[in-house]
Parts: sequence; C-alpha cells; structure tokens
Amino acid sequence: MEKQNLTVVTEFILMGITDRPELQAPLFGLFLIIYLISLMGNMGMIILTMVDSRLQTPMYFFLRHLSITDLGYSSAIGPKMLVNFVVDQNTISNHLCATQLTFFLVFIICELFVLSAMSYDRYVAICKPLLYTVIMSQRVCWVLVAVPYLYSVIISLLITIKIFALPFCGYRIISHFCDSLPLISLLCSNTHEIEIIILISAGFNLVSSLVVLLFSYLLILIAIFRMNSAEGRQKALSTCGSHLTVVVVFYGTLIFMYVQPKSSHSFDTDKVASIFYTMVIPMLNPLIYSLRNKDVKCALQKFWKFILMGITSSELQLPLFGVFFIIYAITVVGNLGMIILTKLDSHLHTPMYFFIRHLAFIDLGNSTVICPKMLVDFLVDHKAISFYACAIQLSFFLTFIISEFFILSAMAYDRYVAICNPLLYNVIMSQRLCHVLVGIPYLYSIFQALLFTSKIFTLHFCGSNVINHFYCDDVFLLPMLCSNSQEIQLLIILFSALNLISSLLVVLGSYILILIAICRMHSAEGRKKAFSTCGSHLTVVVVFYGTLFFMYLQPQSTHSLENDKIASVFYTLVIPMINPLIYSLRNK
Repeated sequence: MEKQNLTVVTEFILMGITDRPELQAPLFGLFLIIYLISLMGNMGMIILTMVDSRLQTPMYFFLRHLSITDLGYSSAIGPKMLVNFVVDQNTISNHLCATQLTFFLVFIICELFVLSAMSYDRYVAICKPLLYTVIMSQRVCWVLVAVPYLYSVIISLLITIKIFALPFCGYRIISHFCDSLPLISLLCSNTHEIEIIILISAGFNLVSSLVVLLFSYLLILIAIFRMNSAEGRQKALSTCGSHLTVVVVFYGTLIFMYVQPKSSHSFDTDKVASIFYTMVIPMLNPLIYSLRNKDVKCALQKFWKFILMGITSSELQLPLFGVFFIIYAITVVGNLGMIILTKLDSHLHTPMYFFIRHLAFIDLGNSTVICPKMLVDFLVDHKAISFYACAIQLSFFLTFIISEFFILSAMAYDRYVAICNPLLYNVIMSQRLCHVLVGIPYLYSIFQALLFTSKIFTLHFCGSNVINHFYCDDVFLLPMLCSNSQEIQLLIILFSALNLISSLLVVLGSYILILIAICRMHSAEGRKKAFSTCGSHLTVVVVFYGTLFFMYLQPQSTHSLENDKIASVFYTLVIPMINPLIYSLRNK
C-alpha cells in the first residue's frame, strides 16, 4: 500500500516518554539528575585519565575514549529530551533532527568498536604480558580508536543523507528521538535501499565487534585456566571485571531491543531500551569503572585531596576549573529555573513555593559570592583579592548563609501549619505573614553581616596576608589580626549559637508537632501524604545542618583546616546545586 499525503516536512513532533502531564515534572527531575551524573562522571573520567600520571596506559586511553562516546551520544539526546519536558510544543526541525541522528549514530557505532578494542587490550595484557607495551604501542592505540571514529562518521553520514534525501509523508510524529528506524517509517518513497544499508551496516557492526569480544575473552579464559596460581587467576579476572560488566549491560540492551520476536515487540519496549542505552548506560559506565578499579579510586582520592589543599599545581588548574564551572552552571540554571517557575506558574503561587523561591535566591546568592572569584583564580597565577573586595565578599556571604537558617525555619513552620491546621492554612499563612517571615531574616542577617565585617576590617592585620582558604571567611581572617580580637570572637560565637539554636528549635519543634499529628491520623494514605509534603524540606534540612555540625562540632583532636575546607566546598558550592534538584525530584 502506498503512503499518501506527500508534503515538504520542515519539522517533526516528538512524542516523548509519556503523554501524562502529572509525570512531566518528576521525569524532568529524574532525567536531569541522570544526565548531570553522566556529564560529570564522564567529564571526570576524561580529565582524570589525562592528568594522572598513573593512568597513562593503553587501558585508560581506551577508557577515556569510551567516556567521550558515552558523553557524545547522551548529549545528542539528553538536552533536547529535557527541554521537551518543560515546553508544550515538542517539535524538532528537519535540520536539527538530521544533526541529532548523525551525532547519535557516530557515537553509538564508535562505542561498539571501542569496547572491542578494550577487549583486545585485555587479551594482550593477560595472554602476552611481556610483550604488552610493544604490541599496545601508542601508535596501535591511536589506530584502534581513529579507524572506528572515521568509519562511524562515514556510516552515520551515509544513513542520514540517504534518509533525509527522500520525501516524508504528512504524518510526522516520532517516538522519543530522531532514530533511523522511526524516521524510515515516515518516508513516502521506496525505502528498500536504505533499509538494506542499515541492515547490512548494523549486522556488520554488531557481529564484527561481538566476534572480537567473544574471541578475546575465550582466549583470556583459556589463559586463566592454564594459570597455576589462584592469586594470578583472581588478578587476571579482576582486570577484566569492569569491562565485562560494561559489555554485558551495553550488548544486552541492544540485543533486547533489536532481537526481540515480532509478537513481543512494541514501541513501549523500544522506549525503555533506548532510554536505558542513551541515558542510563552513559551514567553507569564511569561509576562501574570508578567503583571496581583501584587505580581510578586512588586517582579520585588524590584529585579530591588537591581541591581541598588550595592547589597550586599548574596541570590541575584547568581540569578543576572545568569541574567547578559545571557545578556553578548547574547551580545557576537550577536555582534560576526554580525562581522563574515559582514566579510564573499560577499553580505554584502558594506559601510553600514562596519560601522555596527565596531559598533558591539565597542559594544562588551564596554560590555567586564565592564561585566566580574561585573560577578566576584557577586561570590566573596571582590569586589575590583586594581589601575591599574581601570585605564585600564576607558581607554578602554572611548575609546569605545566615538568611538560609531562618528561611529553612520558616519553611518548617509552613509545613507544620499545612499538616496540623489545614483548614486555617490560608488564614494563618497569609501573604503578609509570609513576607514578614522572609523580611525579618533578611534585615537581621544584613545587620549581623555588617557588624562582623566592620568589626574585623577596622582592626589591624599582621604582615602575613595569605588566607588559607578559597574565599574570605571570618574564621580564616581572625588569626591574621594583630590587635586583640577577643571581642569579635565573642560576638561571632554568641551570634552563631543564637542563629543555630533558635532556627534548629523552630525546625525540631515544628517536626515534633507534625510527627504527633501524623501519628494521630487514622488513614494510612493521609499519613503518607503528610510525610510526602515534608520529604524535600527534611532532606534539605538534614544536608544543611549536617554539614554545619560536621564543620563546627568536631573534637579539637580531629579538627583541621582541611576538614573546614571540605565542609566549605560542600555548603557553598554543592548544597546550592543539589537543593533545586531535591525539590524538583521529590515534588510533584
């Protein structure tokens, strides 16, 4: 039967993962987290294998290229899929669809042969260890990745050009993303040639790469059985463990997707499989290698240690700039998105989202006071901050960090009223009261920040002007004062105790009353609903206060500047990044 309604198609409609509106926001949060973990994991693996001297071996060379391919095809699909969750018109232009298909095919085909090259590398390492460095020379390694890249570019361009050179019918709906098989079903003219090309290339890619894999592991298995030492066998198997896990997950998904019987085949199973190999596998691969590999774990520990020591090593400046730039970019996008969403969406004009908006504003302010200057310091040799800039940074940092205590308290009180006095909620949590509950903390924190800053910067500093930290914090500035700092130290202790204890009492008091009210509920569904409304806030509270307790309530014997830096990195950079993720993931 011929396809009718021949038109010039300029864009396609992507059906996406689900058409249920109530699932759009939770799925957006879930896939945003998956994509960010994938992005950071693979970027981290690429950086680690480039900068760490112990990871300059053929095995880690291939692992770096596996991360590049994972990052490539997840980035070809992920961002567009995330955008489609938050917009009404899920369309993709003809040219953008062709671009997405090209890049997806390049990286997915390339991954097949990179995995084959990695299996060959393991075969040489186990079966011919004495000749390993000779056989797996730098030249051979480059050939084993360059040929797959060139081949995959040729195949992807051939398939894309063949598909988009043919006319499409009026029906232009695609399931999930621009893949070759869904696009072929929309073509009006004879698709026999392109189907044959795809079938032959897919068959060749899968069979040839799988033959290399199976043959390599067969020879490895024979070599292992011939070993006399149990320790030698265990060591040989452990070197293959990570790669074998990745291979089983990747090929298992592809075989499940493309080698199903016709009777059980459906677009829903295709979607599940395609989500798994385009989003989940690129997230899992760096985790598998970092969890199962001692060298990678040691390199990660070394990398983290350098961050906390205020690194000066020139070769690590650029990689660390990349890591913290990604963290800050996620923080800005996440918190700005939360502010805009809670402002524009009429469904979110409630006291709860009013406080979430101010929490996002504080998190954005807190990280913006610290991070831009820190990023600049990674790129310059002279890491200096002027006297006045240091005072300004301290003032704004204290303003935002103190405000966060009391905003979290206000949010706890809001949850108490919502659960314990639901009928009076709108009366008690009036617009006026909400503004008072954020206005007073802002005024109080500004007063306290100005008091501390003026007290510190009106005193004399000693000759040493080196701050052993990545920003101007009062704790690190006090040891540099020449004159008597007892008064300012006493003020800091008193106000810090007041801020921590008063805000914590409100939070604990609110949650004790909430718990009593929940225990009195007869309905299991009612209890579950009450707990779910507190889940996000409780997670944020535990993370925030837990970090502060770790920093300030350590025994003197275990306390160190390195521990302070760990906590500082966490509550100035990591917490502002994860707070909007927590609220978007746990909130319908």
